[in-house]
Amino acid sequence: MSITAKQNPNRCPPHPGEVIEDMLEDMNYSKKAIAQMLGISRQHLHAILATRKPVSPEMAARLGKLFGNGPGLWLRLQAAYDAWHAEREIDLTSSSPSAS
Repeated sequence: MSITAKQNPNRCPPHPGEVIEDMLEDMNYSKKAIAQMLGISRQHLHAILATRKPVSPEMAARLGKLFGNGPGLWLRLQAAYDAWHAEREIDLTSSSPSAS
């Protein structure tokens, strides 16, 4: 029997930066060293960790190679985060279909 956890739809999925931050706590590298390994600036890494920048497909590939888990995880995390926010920002109540 398979049990799947159901996420609370009112709770925002984690931004990939939050997950990276958690993973970095277990590593013995500075954020500067991680940024160098990823081939990005410290500022870019900090913007992702602070959830100010999204994880692009290229960054997902870099993260996947660094952590050994492939780009898919990072792309899915970013997509879930973006979709959750878009769902709350889009309001079609004032839109009405135009009569043809």
